[in-house]
Order: sequence, then structure tokens, then C-alpha cells
Amino acid sequence: MAARTRKKKSSVTKRPHGNPQKAHVSRDPAHVTPPTLGDWIGAARLRTLPLAVSPVVLGTGAALVVDHAFHWVIALCCLVVAVAIQIGVNFANDYSDGIRGTDDHRVGPARLTASRKVKPRTVLIVALVFFGIAAAAGLAIVVRTGHWWMLLVGAACLVAAWFYTGGKRPYGYAGLGEVFVFVFFGLVSTLGTAFVQSGVVPDEAWLAGVAAGLLACAVLLANNLRDIDQDRLAGKRTLTVRIGKRATQVLFTLFVLAPFGIVAVLALFYPLAWMALLALIPAACAILIVWTYRAPRELVVALGLTSLTSLALAGFLFWAFVG
Repeated sequence: MAARTRKKKSSVTKRPHGNPQKAHVSRDPAHVTPPTLGDWIGAARLRTLPLAVSPVVLGTGAALVVDHAFHWVIALCCLVVAVAIQIGVNFANDYSDGIRGTDDHRVGPARLTASRKVKPRTVLIVALVFFGIAAAAGLAIVVRTGHWWMLLVGAACLVAAWFYTGGKRPYGYAGLGEVFVFVFFGLVSTLGTAFVQSGVVPDEAWLAGVAAGLLACAVLLANNLRDIDQDRLAGKRTLTVRIGKRATQVLFTLFVLAPFGIVAVLALFYPLAWMALLALIPAACAILIVWTYRAPRELVVALGLTSLTSLALAGFLFWAFVG
């Protein structure tokens, strides 16, 4: 009888994995307050939005190197695509992690789904709305440029955005998040922006795309380092969980500093690029926090500083390209 009771308890406390059909119910049955505007803004994770803006700024600057005409409508549409996908990913992660129970003990800002302030279906709908906005802006770019094959690129971006934490086997739970972030939030976003505006992919776009991708990966590392204990318990095998704290700190440092090596190369051809070294100020602060933090919550600041580094570097390189 006792053995049967213990077995029953273990089945109740077992953490859900995969793609559950029902939303996970938080263990805390405390009173749930209605969501505020601040909750929705927090779920959009504004600290990550510079990662969407930077590749568009870099790609536009690279396009202006070979085509001095500023195609502002296309550039604006590229910005809408990038930002809408980023916000959509953030809400999709809120939904997927929330129904799995991964966010039950978050260190960072509370999520809408896990806090039970918003129904999972509502969060999912919001994510799909932003994905729809991105798709509409992308379609507008394709119609204007005539590059219909880029519809496949856009579809790949949306698929990658969803399956980061969605589906039965999300790649974000298998330690592959950094790979896809580098590809889509670095190379694809920067090269695509440059191509639709100039019709070619200049070398400057490749170098800038690598820089943007590395900094985007660094932000993800800071986020996953903050959540390493929670993710380990939840069965979320991020790269940070796989390689451990110390290796993550080393990798974060390399990802943050390597883009400045690219800046040095570009400065040989564009003297104003040396100004981008000013972005080392927030970068150095982020690295210092990652190596000396005592509470995981401090890494939220490191995440924000790394995003700021990405935006500052992009702005200075844009100036160098068009100066």
C-alpha cells in the first residue's frame, strides 16, 4: 500500500516534457492578478529588440556601399520583419516554455503563461499575430523587389522561430539555439537586408553579419547562464547546461570580443569604423558581470548591455559605411 502511494506521488510531481496538449498549471495557487500593460511589454522582452534592429542597420549600410540610393521603404519593411519575428519568438517562447512548466521558477522577469495571468491560447495568438506581421512585410519586400525565391527564406525564418522552443523536439532544448540564432539573427537578417536593397551581397555584409550573429549568441548565452539551474531541472539541455558555467563564461567573452576583431579589419578600409570600438564600454561591463555575478538576476543587466553593444556597434559601422 505504501509503495503504491509513493508511486502515485512520483507520477504527480513528474515534470512534463515534449509537446503537452494542456497548459501546465503552476503549483502556486495564489491569487492571480490580471495582466498589466507592463506585463505585456515585459513579455515582448524589449532588451532583445536591438538584436533585431542591428542586422538591418548593418545590412542597409552594406547595401549603401554598392548602391548609393537609399531604399527606405524596403529598409523599413526589413526592420518590421526583423522586429516582428523577434517579438513573435519571445511570445512563442513564453507560450511553449509555459505549457511545459520550464518557467515555473524563473529568475528573470515573470512570463505571462507561467504566471497564469494570461491564457496560453491568448499568448499563442499574440505570437502568431506578430509572425503574421512579419510575413506580410516580407511579402511586401518580395513583391517590390521581384525576388520571389526569398519567400522560402522567409518561411525558413518563421519555422526556425517557432521550433526554437515549440513542437515535440524543440532545438532550443537540445543545445542548438546558438547555431540557429547565429544563422538567422546574424547572417540571414544582415545578408537579406543588403541583398533586397542592392541586389548583391557585398563582403561588408558578410563581415557585419558574423559580428551581429556572435553578439546575438552572446545574449542567448547570458540568458541561459541565468537560467542554468532551472533549465537543468526542467530537462532543457541548452548549450550552457551541456558545457557548464565556466565554459559558458569563456564562450560569452569570445563571442562579445570577436566582433571587435571584425571592426579592426573593416577599419582598414573604412577609417570611421574605429569609432565602433566605443561599443567596448558596454561590452566590457557585460563581460565583467558575467564573470563576477553572485545572483543570477544580475545577468539580466549583462544581457541588456550586450544588446546595447550590438546596437552601438551597428550604428558606428553604418556611419563608417556611408561616411
